[in-house]
Amino acid sequence: MFTIDAHLDLSMNALEWNRDLTQDVADINRREEGLKDKPDRGLATVSLPELRKGNIGLVVATQIARYVAPDNHLPGWHSPEQAWAQTQGQLAWYKAMEDAGEMFQVNNIETLEQHLALWNNGQANDKKPVGYILSLEGADSFVTVSHLERAWQSGLRAVGPAHYGPGRYAQGTDATGKMTSIGHDLLKEMERLNIILDATHLCDDSFWDAMGRFNGHVWASHNNCRSLVNHNRQYSDEQIKELINRGAVIGGALDAWMMVPGWQRGISQPKAMNCNLEVMIDHIDHICQLAGNAEHVGIGSDLDGAFGKEQCPYDLETIADLQKIPDLFRKRGYNGTDIENLMHGNWLRFLRKAWA
Repeated sequence: MFTIDAHLDLSMNALEWNRDLTQDVADINRREEGLKDKPDRGLATVSLPELRKGNIGLVVATQIARYVAPDNHLPGWHSPEQAWAQTQGQLAWYKAMEDAGEMFQVNNIETLEQHLALWNNGQANDKKPVGYILSLEGADSFVTVSHLERAWQSGLRAVGPAHYGPGRYAQGTDATGKMTSIGHDLLKEMERLNIILDATHLCDDSFWDAMGRFNGHVWASHNNCRSLVNHNRQYSDEQIKELINRGAVIGGALDAWMMVPGWQRGISQPKAMNCNLEVMIDHIDHICQLAGNAEHVGIGSDLDGAFGKEQCPYDLETIADLQKIPDLFRKRGYNGTDIENLMHGNWLRFLRKAWA
């Protein structure tokens, strides 16, 4: 089934992990044998050939570069200008993939329909470019709010104002506090440019602040449920209901610590924690029960988002295994339309409305 994945850190993997994503996953992992500089070396699950193999023809692909103040001990860049330069290098990689025929930027209704027609023409996928919608995870790299329009001109269509910790525009996972004054200005500019607000990673205070100020289109590209895994990274039932009321789609994520309670990074093992794809369905089903329908769920896997097979469902070898999800959803009593909505339909309905 044609599938959309609403969150993949492709350029980060290409530039910071030095992975040639035009290669098969097995070849990428073979080249990383013996490397220890990252916790997931040799355990990658994502590449462009694997996306094609899994009929995952459209993804939301990120740029990401955090600014860290002197008292912030998270990894990141020491000035907004450095962070901006990093995102521009990531943009250059996406453009290089376009030049090579490996990827295709989808940034309006015309390019969306053009790309869908190509992927649904009944021909083999192995030569088709993977479509990508450009998203920014954490807005710290905007040196000024005016940088947003420059990014929009390069194809940026969604922005998550925060990532982990405190940010220049909003407060993210494990932080507290409302959005900053320039964050409020950013929301106004996003609304003017019709840029999607990705609510993912906003801490509770910043989430409700944003919901009270932003009148544009909102989604949560990769978010699970706090009622199943009690951590501020997940959203509470009240937040999920707010997103549903706003017409949002919420993408189920496949990072194990977000899926099962009690996960210890670097210690827990997927099989021992019973972390499989069924657990993703638990989170998706919970959202469906809150909504009373299956119209607000999708996939935002976050695979290879600084973790690999050591920290994802044990029954997933590569991202192509997302094709196991329809049968799992069907076993829960969901019908064919519900399954299509989960795999691609809800994201497409959202985009067609946002870009009409």
